[in-house]
Amino acid sequence: MMSGRRRRKDDEKPFYAVPLTDKPTPSQIINEARQSVRTIRTNRPFTPREGERRLFGTDSGRPKEARPPSAFSLGSRHFDGSDSRPTSSTKLSPLDHKPKPVPDDVLPLVPKPPAIDLARPLAGRSVARRMVKAGSQDNLADRDLRQAVLTDGKVPKPPVERRGSLPPAPSPVEGDVPGRRVHSGPKERTPASFYIERTEAEGAEAPPRVRSAGSARSRRRAGDEEAGGDGRTGRESGYHSQPSSAERKETRSGSGGRRDDETPEEALFWNTSVLPILTDMESHSKDKKHRTLCDLCDRLYTTLDTAGLLGRAAKRRSALLKTLYKLIDIDDPRIMLKLARLILALKVSGKNLTNVCKLVFKISKEEKNDNLFLESNILGLLVSVVQTADPNQSCEALVYCCGALKFLSGNAALMKELSAMNCTEALGKLLSSVNSTNADSSRPNDQAGHLLVQVTAVLRNMADSSGNRDKFLTQGVVRELLSVIGCYYGDSDLMLNCSRIHSKLTLSTDCCVVMSQDKTCFKNYLRLLQKYQKKEDLVVRVLFILGNLSAKSEDARLALFHQHGCMETLLGVLRTFLDLDIKAASEDGKVVDGEGKTGPSKTEDVMIKLIRVIANMSIHPDVGAAIAENNKLVDLLLQILGNKSIARCEELVLNVVATINNLSYYPSKNSAIEQKQVQIAERMLSMLMADNMEGIVEASRVYGNLTRSAEVRDYLGRKKVDAIMVTLLDSGSREVVFTSCGVLINLMVDEKRRPTLKEEGGVKKLVDVLRDFGRTDWELASMVCQTLWNYSEKITSSIDCFGEEETNQLIELLLEFLEEDVVLGVPEASDWDREMREYMQSVWRGRFCPVATQLLDRVDSHHTDLEPLEPPSDS
Repeated sequence: MMSGRRRRKDDEKPFYAVPLTDKPTPSQIINEARQSVRTIRTNRPFTPREGERRLFGTDSGRPKEARPPSAFSLGSRHFDGSDSRPTSSTKLSPLDHKPKPVPDDVLPLVPKPPAIDLARPLAGRSVARRMVKAGSQDNLADRDLRQAVLTDGKVPKPPVERRGSLPPAPSPVEGDVPGRRVHSGPKERTPASFYIERTEAEGAEAPPRVRSAGSARSRRRAGDEEAGGDGRTGRESGYHSQPSSAERKETRSGSGGRRDDETPEEALFWNTSVLPILTDMESHSKDKKHRTLCDLCDRLYTTLDTAGLLGRAAKRRSALLKTLYKLIDIDDPRIMLKLARLILALKVSGKNLTNVCKLVFKISKEEKNDNLFLESNILGLLVSVVQTADPNQSCEALVYCCGALKFLSGNAALMKELSAMNCTEALGKLLSSVNSTNADSSRPNDQAGHLLVQVTAVLRNMADSSGNRDKFLTQGVVRELLSVIGCYYGDSDLMLNCSRIHSKLTLSTDCCVVMSQDKTCFKNYLRLLQKYQKKEDLVVRVLFILGNLSAKSEDARLALFHQHGCMETLLGVLRTFLDLDIKAASEDGKVVDGEGKTGPSKTEDVMIKLIRVIANMSIHPDVGAAIAENNKLVDLLLQILGNKSIARCEELVLNVVATINNLSYYPSKNSAIEQKQVQIAERMLSMLMADNMEGIVEASRVYGNLTRSAEVRDYLGRKKVDAIMVTLLDSGSREVVFTSCGVLINLMVDEKRRPTLKEEGGVKKLVDVLRDFGRTDWELASMVCQTLWNYSEKITSSIDCFGEEETNQLIELLLEFLEEDVVLGVPEASDWDREMREYMQSVWRGRFCPVATQLLDRVDSHHTDLEPLEPPSDS
């Protein structure tokens, strides 16, 4: 068996970077590079919660006079009753007809005012008073007429018209009750309320007939009130002889009695089911029984909902809304929210929609009111506003609606409810609508920018839930946010919100893939870095996003690096914040390392995130080789190591060292790393001496790459680094032992460094590592074999080279570990699954077996149990 494993000595050669196999394939080279260069992880930037709920944050870049206010006065007087009328669903097109100009010599016909019955028992003063009261609605000719009446109590004859006279006023109708006002309403008293009607029967010469516009409806209404609309009495049809105050208001508003489009059954339901609730609400509004009023609001909502009377097409919507508007002045958040629920359910629009959204916003500003939003379907109504309102017509209303959702979505329970109501989908459609409008215009709309700040703030909260993150992808929200960045890159508030959302979403690989495939992604974010270079809270998030994208995809690393101005922008930001950090340190004075420090400063955090981007990009072989040639970058990294210690700035220093490790993997004659390799090796010494195991590992990795240079090996030999690496073999940490072996592999190439290994007990320690870690870590076992192979290059006797005990143990272990039955079994106290077993078998066959077999052949061929012969004596 031993002879089968022997190889010719001519084939033996030391292990360098290139393995002992035939020409490696590209996949093997890439895999080897990925084991030597690594991505860097970091924490997501912390976002402190604002103490006060405001529409825009205290650090907003918007001038106060140009943005919607967070504080405002709001009462019943701000609501408009005209909006309570349902609008027609049919939009009429404008007429093309243009009226012909009237010649100056032709005066328009002025309708004659109604005749005054002088036989009425009304004093002249009363007549005059009534006519003066109506004076604001009359024309100039009518003012002259009233002045004549006031002067002598007589009615003058009307002047002769140029184109004929109006017909004389009709005589009083027989049977009229004396003193009854035939023309008593304001419309009837106003000349503008008359119109001239000609019929074909009257012919062209017939004088026009003047009729009140409301007279026919008034007569119909009077008949309906008397007969109930179908011949029944008022009481039988549901009408009372003594109407309530709410009913009288309805009547005065033009909707009293039974409407023309209302059936008797609908009128009966209104007066028996709805009107009593409204009357009770009005009566209880004057006392302090708020609980009763809340119950009445719920009863009214249920009654209207059951009868299908919610929405814009509801009958008697005008009187209903006017009653609700009057109650808005009650200063109780629960009642105001109940009223807002009813108003929103009635689908108001325009000014009233804005005001009711302001009302909800006002209530949501107080965190103690959050639980009120769980009591009814008010959240669903707010989401409905987002879904249905036109951002072009109702932008201000949507600002306050989304502002309220921003506050409410910060509550975990409310956010869960909003997620179930498809709030994310609604906001995504709103984003798409605004982006479409901006795409069709020459410049973005500033008012839409105010709205997008609130929309993105809600999405920022919704992104905290892992269940919502898939919706950001399926609804296209991720791409819509990139469009917002491209359009509103000058809006710092909006850019901060977008970056906060993406910083959360890019923790998901799927999101990173979608963003990396968008051609505008890296361009937009590099533009933000250029524009807001000193805005720390925005810059740190943009860098965190770019770090996440470059950590997940080779294509993303290449695309980011080749983006115009990428490295110049990154190095400019690094230079800026390094200068700010040095200035801050000089102003604060000398600070003892590790004292009074709980985490990185803001400037340090920016540098941490930025260096991570460079380290992740350098994983790509072409990108890494190109970045390694950048002298400015290497100088900045060395400057950071000179100013920072691992004890005080652990994450920053570790990121810098990891970046140097990645860049030092790519050997090149133009590499700035190789040009400054001794200086870098000197910086790493302090890392080995620090009481930080992670720092020791990172520094060892850098030495593992730099020790390919004889100049660095000599420097480390003078600084006793080889002895330090041997000492680290006793560490129980797998990573420390692994990186120490990596350094020793290269140090053992130099013959003058080999005696140190044996003198420090390194051979015995390597054999112990092989025994302790071999079965569970074939990659580390392979590193041990490579170290011993390079160490034994000039071997003449295994015992002399390794020692007798170490030689026997090494042969025994290698024979055992090269048996296939060993690798097929699962070690005790391990929970390997099938995938893990397959991986370990692959590493055993590909990495351990080739070098272990050659080492066993070398040790066995130079090992013998015979005593060496004594040299012959001269005699």
